[in-house]
Amino acid sequence: MTQAQLEIQLLAMATAVACSLCGVFLVLRRMSLLSDAISHTVLIGIVIAFFLTGDMASPWLLVGATTAGVFTVLLVESLQKTGVVREDAAIGLVFPALFSIAVLLISIYSKNVHLDMDAVLVGKIALTPLPSRRLEFGGYDFGPKSLALMITIIIVNIGFIILFFKELKVSTFDPAFSKAIGFNPYWIHLGLVLSVSTTAVASFDAVGSILVVALMAAPAATAYLLTDKLSIMLIWSCIIGMLCAVLGYWLAHFLDASIAGSMATVAGILFGLTFFFAPERGLFSVWQRAKIRDRKFKLALLLVHLTQHEGTIRELEECNIESLHLHLRWDEYETRSVAFEAVESFCASQENKVLRLTPKGRIIALESLQIGTNLS
Repeated sequence: MTQAQLEIQLLAMATAVACSLCGVFLVLRRMSLLSDAISHTVLIGIVIAFFLTGDMASPWLLVGATTAGVFTVLLVESLQKTGVVREDAAIGLVFPALFSIAVLLISIYSKNVHLDMDAVLVGKIALTPLPSRRLEFGGYDFGPKSLALMITIIIVNIGFIILFFKELKVSTFDPAFSKAIGFNPYWIHLGLVLSVSTTAVASFDAVGSILVVALMAAPAATAYLLTDKLSIMLIWSCIIGMLCAVLGYWLAHFLDASIAGSMATVAGILFGLTFFFAPERGLFSVWQRAKIRDRKFKLALLLVHLTQHEGTIRELEECNIESLHLHLRWDEYETRSVAFEAVESFCASQENKVLRLTPKGRIIALESLQIGTNLS
């Protein structure tokens, strides 16, 4: 592995961690689309700041972009508070409008400036090792400027989360309770928005808007499927984000494709795998639990049926394994399978093709009848 490859991966990992930390709270607050809006509308702040300074390297571009991000959120919330449109509709109205204005300004007034749409969408992460993008001080090379910036953003985000962890937790899961105890969640919300905007802006130049959205939403959504604890979710989100960065880079290297696009693709693949195979919330696990519940329910129904006809003159007919499916109105194969399970679990015994309850089965049947009586 060359130094250039290592630096690109380190920058991608740092960006993933910074975005993932913010993304957890966006996902929990159901505001994931907000990262998409901010990552696009910061462009108008960059454009306006460039027009005012005339310098693409000016730090005022960062200020302008951050201001545009905060303005986007305030505009969305203003539209939402009118009650005319919902939050998702407000986001869908605001960010295409601001983004399209920025695109028009670039196409009309900045034709000869190195501010193109390809860089906006997929970033310039492959240019990270170039000499012009190095941080040099006192004759020493401290690595890429973008990497130093993203490490700073990570430190700020971690500091914000540690300092206001309780407030973030309460305002995220129970805003009404936070108001009841005299805490105004608006200021924490504003701080979170500022953190998201700053992170999106800092990531914008390196990885582009597409990857910013992917890294804020996908790792956090994947982590959400793996744990119920906020602190663990933050850790999982960062780990998954770094995994997306490394695997995405080598996928791009193997396919000779876009680095940002490959990382976003890996993020989607990891989410898809977790969505299906997560231990507790995965679709396969949910299906398995539903299948087990259905099986237990049918076993209880079978035992209750045997209880109702135990010792009656119709016992030989109603409890006969050959005709049992007709009385229960189940599929014949399924009925035999449940009956076999009842015998295997010592809830019933079979004598001359007639099922009879065991003491264990009778207890389960009576408990099921009691539960049904209480529910009714």
